[in-house]
Amino acid sequence: MRVLHLGKFYPPHRGGIESHLQTLCEGLATSLAVEVVVANGSPRDVTDMINGVSVRRLAQRALLSSAPICPSLINYLRQSPADLIHLHTPNPFAMLALLLSGNRAPLVISWHSDIVRQRLAYRVFAPIERALLRRAVAIITSSAEYLASSPVLRDFRERCVVIPYGICPRDFVSPDSTKVAHARVNYGSRIVLAVGRFVYYKGFADLIRAMRTVDAMLLLAGAGPLLRRLERVAEAAGVVDKVVFLGELAPADLIACYHAADLFVLPAIARSEAFGIVQVEAMAAGLPVVNTSIDSGVPAVSLDGLTGITVAPRAPDSLASAINRLLSDPALRARYGDSGRRRVREHFDAATMVARTLVLYQRVLEH
Repeated sequence: MRVLHLGKFYPPHRGGIESHLQTLCEGLATSLAVEVVVANGSPRDVTDMINGVSVRRLAQRALLSSAPICPSLINYLRQSPADLIHLHTPNPFAMLALLLSGNRAPLVISWHSDIVRQRLAYRVFAPIERALLRRAVAIITSSAEYLASSPVLRDFRERCVVIPYGICPRDFVSPDSTKVAHARVNYGSRIVLAVGRFVYYKGFADLIRAMRTVDAMLLLAGAGPLLRRLERVAEAAGVVDKVVFLGELAPADLIACYHAADLFVLPAIARSEAFGIVQVEAMAAGLPVVNTSIDSGVPAVSLDGLTGITVAPRAPDSLASAINRLLSDPALRARYGDSGRRRVREHFDAATMVARTLVLYQRVLEH
C-alpha cells in the first residue's frame, strides 16, 4: 500500500501537528510505503528519506495566514500513484490543490482543528473545505470532545473516527541527568514549565500574569510571533525576574526541562488548541498538569483531579491558585504524576495510534 500524507510542514519545523505527523508516519513506515508532501519554507524542492519516510518538501512561493502556498503541489498530486491520500488540516492551499488536481485516490482527513480566528477568509474557503469533507471516506479527530464541539464536523459525524494522538512514552523517561541538574542549578528548586508556539490561543500572557503571586521560576520553551508582546507582559506584571524565555529547544534539552520542572501548564484560551500533545509529553515525564476548560479536547487529555488540575480559561488568579496548590503539596504532585504516566501508556501510546490508523486504512480501501 502506498500512502501519501499531505501536511503543511515536517520536522525539523516545530509544531504539534508536525511532531504528530512524524510520529505517525514513522510508525506506519514499518508496514507500508509512506510519502509525506509538505512545504519547504523556501523557493526550492527538496526530498529527504527520514527514518524510512520519504519527505518531499515543495517550493513555497508565499505564506498566507500561516498557510504555505506551493503551486507545484497541484501537478504533483495529479501525477501521484498513491493508493490513499491522508490530508492533515487546517491546510487551505493543500485542500484546494487536491480538488484542482483531479486525484481520485481514497481520501482520509485528519481534522486537527477548526479554523477559528480567520472568519472573513474562512467564508471564502468554507465551500472548498466542505467539498473535501464530502469526498473523504473517513475523518480522524483526536478526541470525542473535539468532535462533539466542532460546528464544521456536525454534518459529517458518520464518517468521523476518534484516534487520539500518541507519543513514544519511553522517549520521555530517561533524561540526560547532567542537563536536568544544570536546569535546577540555573533556575532553582521550584520550576513551572510551559511549552508551545507563542501565539494567542496558547494563553501564555495569562500564565505570565499568574506568576505575580507564585514563588517559582516560569520556563517558557518555544518561539513565535508574540515573543516581544509576552516580554512586555512580563515587564508590566513585574515578573521579569521570574520568567525565562528559553527559545526552541532540542529534544534532549526539552526532555531535561520536563524532568527538572515541578509541574506543567497549558493555559490555552481558544479551541484552536484542540488537544495539546505537550500535555502528553509532560505526563509521560511524570509531571502533573494544569490546563484549562476550553471547548476542545484539552481538558480530556489531562483529567482534573486525576493527572492534574483544570481551571477556567483567561483566569490568571485561578492559574496561580492551582500552581501554588501543586507547588505546596509534593505528595499530590507525585500522585498526579504517577497517574499521568499510566494514562499515557493506556491511552496515548504511538503504537496504538499507528495500529488503529492501519485498521482504518484497510477499511477505507475496502470501501
